[in-house]
Order: sequence, then structure tokens, then C-alpha cells
Amino acid sequence: MGHLKRRDLNATRERLRDQVGNALRAALISGELRPGVVYSAPTLAEDFGISATPVREAMLDLAREGLVEPVRNKGFRVTELSESDLDQYTEIRALLEIPTVGRLTRIATRQALEGLRPVAREIVRAARDHDLIGYLEADRQFHLSLLALAGNDRLVETVSELRSRSRLYGLTALDHRDELIPSAEEHLEILDLMLAGDDKGAEECMGRHLGHIRSLWASSGNSSAEDGDCKPSV
Repeated sequence: MGHLKRRDLNATRERLRDQVGNALRAALISGELRPGVVYSAPTLAEDFGISATPVREAMLDLAREGLVEPVRNKGFRVTELSESDLDQYTEIRALLEIPTVGRLTRIATRQALEGLRPVAREIVRAARDHDLIGYLEADRQFHLSLLALAGNDRLVETVSELRSRSRLYGLTALDHRDELIPSAEEHLEILDLMLAGDDKGAEECMGRHLGHIRSLWASSGNSSAEDGDCKPSV
């Protein structure tokens, strides 16, 4: 008992398994569930005031996302990432996302790109409102929907998996320092560059965005001032 703050779950509005999964993601972000620690489904179920079955199912969903790993006869261990892991994930994302953004700048329709603007605005809204779950969901939707315009399902799946393995780390600390807002605004800047037809500028901005995220998550605290803004070329 006592691992999690008590949360009210309402099974009439959505499946209990999904509600538990969302609550566990929030606990991972907030630090209530700590990397390297093993948690049992029955113990967490007591914190929720429900049976262990939906908690176990939700933890299995998180395991498929790479956020926890099963520990035989004990429960689930929250996944730990090394600096090397984060570096490698960011490098692979850069190799995939940067050239794709440049290509999409040349071939995607204006209508398709403009369709992502509400999502980009939602990322900024969530960052300003300290809505971490909303931020993660909108950020995921923007990046994956943008890549989907290239028509390569395997590309989208690969980046989705990389994001799942790295997306939670350091987010709460960044939110407390209001450092999520500049990162959120970069999504609108990338979109504006693409709509302006500036493929090189869009690639450079995406590169800065991914590097910005990586350096912020490493708590370097100085990349924002040094990397500069992503603005359309004149």
C-alpha cells in the first residue's frame, strides 16, 4: 500500500484497464513509480481500490511499450534508461525524421500539413497548462501523423517504438522549470517552415528540436539559448 495517490476510477466512462494504464503513466511521469523498482499488481491494485486483474493487464500494456518489464513471480520493474540508450534512440530518430521532413516539405499537400496545426497548438496548450499526459499524447500524434504522410507504415512503427522507450524521462522536472513550452512551440515552427516550402530549414529545425529534447532531458539546461529559433528563411 501507499505506492500511489488514491485515484477515482469510473468504469462506466471507459474501460478500467485503460483508466489504470493512464494513471500508471501519470505515476511514471510524476516519479511516484521509480525506475528500477519492482511493483506487484496486487499491491498497486490495493492503492487503486480494485482487483489485481485490470492492473496486471495495464502493466502488460506498459511492458509492450517498453516502459516496464515483467519480473517472474514478483511483478513489474520500471525500465531504466542509460544516457547511452537515450543518445542512441535520439540518433536513430534523427536519421529517420529529419530527411522525411525535408521530403514531405516538397511533396505533402498544404491541406495535409495544415491539418496538423490543431495538434501542434494542443501541444503548446498542454505545455502551458502543465498537462503532461495531454502533452505526451499530442506530441506523439503530431510526430507520427506527420511521418504517416510519407506513406511508410514501418517508419511510423519504428519511431513510435523509439518514442515509447524514451518519452517519460525527465518530463516532470522540465515542466517545473517551464522548459516544455519552448520545445512545444517548435512544432508550430517546423510546420510553418514546411508550409513555406523551406525544406532545408524544416530539416534543420527538426534536427534542433530533437537535439533540444535530448539535451533538456539530460538536464543540460543550456541548449535552448544556444540552438536558436526555427524560423522560415527570408
